[in-house]
Amino acid sequence: MSPLFMRVISSAEIDRALTFPALVDALSDAFRGDMVTPVRHHHEIERAGSHGTLLLMPSWTGPATKGGFVGVKVVSVFPENGKKNLPSVMGSYLLMDGETGQPVAVLDGTRLTVWRTAAASALAARHLAHPDASRMVMVGAGALAPFIIRAHMSQRPIREVRLWNHRPEKAESVAAELRAEGLPVTAVTELEAALREADLVSCATLSTAPIVKGAWLKEGAHLDLVGAFNLKMREADDEALRRGQVYVDTDAAKTEGGDVAVSIQKGAISEGHVRGTLFDLCRNPPQRSDKAITVFKSVGTALEDLTAAMLVWRSLANPS
Repeated sequence: MSPLFMRVISSAEIDRALTFPALVDALSDAFRGDMVTPVRHHHEIERAGSHGTLLLMPSWTGPATKGGFVGVKVVSVFPENGKKNLPSVMGSYLLMDGETGQPVAVLDGTRLTVWRTAAASALAARHLAHPDASRMVMVGAGALAPFIIRAHMSQRPIREVRLWNHRPEKAESVAAELRAEGLPVTAVTELEAALREADLVSCATLSTAPIVKGAWLKEGAHLDLVGAFNLKMREADDEALRRGQVYVDTDAAKTEGGDVAVSIQKGAISEGHVRGTLFDLCRNPPQRSDKAITVFKSVGTALEDLTAAMLVWRSLANPS
């Protein structure tokens, strides 16, 4: 029997392999396709002090897909890691041959996640944001922010990005880095004023209280909610959801994560207020009203991870 060799794919290699136009298109195909994505496994790890969490996120291509794959992302969440100068969330992605189950690669799961998360938001905006959206506000200046900005700029004619963070110095630092890339990003401290003029608003924070007020959103604005990953977190208030035509990445967002799930639990909106998922948006794109406020909430799905991992693998196997 011949030995099995797995390629280890770094974050730098992922960055070289992926582009947002290509990844957004690949996700669009995947949400219209036949991938199988079981419910993710969620395990609590008992430790002295703060407990850890282990997430297992499997997905595989359907039988009609030639040259298919099986993949699983393994994510660990240890909240106290910051005291050890380590990230609180870390992950790896195992990609396997779909016909034999042979492991072919292990990818940097953290880098893969930021790419696919940003691309999913951009895919939703492709269907929900105004085609002429030119003014964007990015709420939050963490690791996801640069990717989300680049992703949305790949789908809409964004000419101005205003970046707000609860720590203004962080916003200034990230804005300067992005301007050095040639991106039109400026740090701001007056969030309400920026939001009232925004065509597209994206939030990627760990806030436990609403930052975006529905009253601040102008007609025709699109609101993209990426952070708030548990029921104790909020990025937008109930009014923002009530005013908006709400879509989610998967039905899991109705019970998991902040914002939509919290508003449903409170009775601020009904479950029926959610118009559909990314599957619906990609298979039956809605007619968009110029005056309608639209909202997209994501909690993530393993389908997106597998799609991104396959695109990386194929790009590295067949470099142009």
